[in-house]
Amino acid sequence: MTSSPLDRLLRPQTIAVFGGREARRVVEQCDRMGFSGEIWPVHPKLDEVLGRPCYRSVSDLPQAPDAAFVGVNRTLTVEIVRSLAAAGAGGAVCYASGFSEATAELADGTDLQQALLSAAGGMPILGPNCYGLINGLDGAPLWPDQHGMKRIEYGVAILTQSSNIAINLTMQTRGLPIAYVVTAGNQAQTSLADVACALIEDPRVTAIGLHVEGFGDVSGLERLAAIARQSKKPVVVLKVGRSEQAKQAAVSHTASLAGSDAVADAVLARLGIGRVQSLPALLETLKLLHVAGPLPGRSISSMSCSGGEASLMADAAVGRNIEFPPLQPQQLPCLRRVLGEMVTLSNPLDYHTFVWGDFARQTEAFSAMFKGGYALNLVVLDFPRSDRCDASEWAMTADAVITAVSATGALAGLLATLPENMPEPVADRLMANGIVAFSGIDEAMVAAEVAAGIGRAWDRPPPLPLLDVRPMDGEIETLTEADAKIELSACGLRVPRGLQAFSPREAAQQGEQLGFPVVLKGLGIAHKTEAGAVVLDLRNSQAVSDAAAAMDCDSGYLVEKMIEPPVAELIVGAIRDPVFGLSLTLGAGGIFVELLEDSVILPLPATRAEIHAAISRLKIAKLIHGYRGRPRGDLEAAVDAVAATAEYVVKNAVRLEELDLNPLMVLPEGRGVAAVDALIRRRR
Repeated sequence: MTSSPLDRLLRPQTIAVFGGREARRVVEQCDRMGFSGEIWPVHPKLDEVLGRPCYRSVSDLPQAPDAAFVGVNRTLTVEIVRSLAAAGAGGAVCYASGFSEATAELADGTDLQQALLSAAGGMPILGPNCYGLINGLDGAPLWPDQHGMKRIEYGVAILTQSSNIAINLTMQTRGLPIAYVVTAGNQAQTSLADVACALIEDPRVTAIGLHVEGFGDVSGLERLAAIARQSKKPVVVLKVGRSEQAKQAAVSHTASLAGSDAVADAVLARLGIGRVQSLPALLETLKLLHVAGPLPGRSISSMSCSGGEASLMADAAVGRNIEFPPLQPQQLPCLRRVLGEMVTLSNPLDYHTFVWGDFARQTEAFSAMFKGGYALNLVVLDFPRSDRCDASEWAMTADAVITAVSATGALAGLLATLPENMPEPVADRLMANGIVAFSGIDEAMVAAEVAAGIGRAWDRPPPLPLLDVRPMDGEIETLTEADAKIELSACGLRVPRGLQAFSPREAAQQGEQLGFPVVLKGLGIAHKTEAGAVVLDLRNSQAVSDAAAAMDCDSGYLVEKMIEPPVAELIVGAIRDPVFGLSLTLGAGGIFVELLEDSVILPLPATRAEIHAAISRLKIAKLIHGYRGRPRGDLEAAVDAVAATAEYVVKNAVRLEELDLNPLMVLPEGRGVAAVDALIRRRR
């Protein structure tokens, strides 16, 4: 196992506890979990805590502890951390609040947090404002409260900023073996990504789950993703704030599409980190990843003894990147023989109750289904209440699944449609036999989709490092469309021939020079179409002059050659996210931006292959490919144009704040593309 600065804190042999009630609770939890190392209470007045003699200060301890729980007030916390660091301790949990998260009444909290960091120096600390950690592998909880974990030999690690959510997660009865729970509080020094990188190196950890309120360390996230891929231990994230849009005012259409949450989705997908939207989905996904790791594909089979359940399963896959493929021809003879003529052989399969209570026939039917080459095989089974019912035949069905998995080597899950209908002892037994004990249909579908997504990401070459450029200071300026197009044209992007004018008469003259028909636009106006500052298909000088006079535009005009009708219109843009920096947005352009909400976000830098794949994922790609006999669009020219735009963004990342091409017209195959509108906002 690779050595980490956090090793002593996460896997301590000696623990010092500071404080009164909270420190005593830590000792209680250590005793309950059977911690075999030394525990040293430190208190200025008490003589003993739970039979252990108290020490008066850090200097009185037998040696520098591997880990310390500091459960005192915030001011004294700083002093104790300083003494621990000087003594060579392995790390500390800082329980106290009132640091950078403090309200106006505690305005010195940020200064105190900085003092805490200075006091810690190179010694790792968790928090402040956190409960600490529970190590269920070694029975080492630095935790001042009750919890639901037990000693295990291997399992998943769950990390969160929220101590209360951590407590709730330890109380799960779903059969998920939890090796570690770690809370990070303010993450003043040690981030969740730092802890995850250390835990993933533990050979007893199978997967990592993160509950985060925000990403402050993108480089740490990249490092975690790289270690996860290398060690074959997947990571799944529950990030709150999905409804939050970009906080800055949206000047362009790109800004309205590229909310911060959408950018987070794109970055996580690129890194091969899964994402879920709820705590139950996090737990169910971790179960699947613990048993099987990433899935090799997105195909699923389902068996149940009810047509209603089969329909629920089929519906749950709609809109997700998973599928229920048809049964394979080689599966049909055995299934028909075992299940009889009354059963419709399909996937999902309703096997009725013809094999219910018959262990041999159930095993044969399950084995035949599991031989279809599916990435995941599900058997729907809700157990009855143990206090009122006899569950022996349900237990027999579970035994048949276990036997079928042993015979075929397939990956299977037993799925209770209602979480309360999967008893914890059953779930524990299934998981111990390599069968995922799923609770909830939707959560199981999420788990399969996420695990398949991680598998696809790991099958691709490792991603390029994310563009990490801090913006320069300075006032933001908005280029005129004419100036923006001059810059973009210089980097290889095709734009219509155009000339500027500063009066209606000059605009008419420029139209004559370009050759009709032309387009007239007012300069210095955002969202020109909505403002009536765009007039198309002007066919003579008088029409141009009249249109310019009607606009009465103080910043002048842009007269451009009219472009032939396109096959499709795209939007291509970039906007700076406060956490992830600049990324590229592709989508259906023109009037379809808000109507279709059809867009894909590409973290930068982006390869041509990634750009090609992104365009292909758009709904509007059907038009580019020649929808219902219509002409095909120039896809390669569109990829070239997006690549040129991406290169411009990367080269100008220090100054650029926002870029918007809408629409980028995709012309018929062989005719190229044309960016007919452009917006650039950058620092002066």
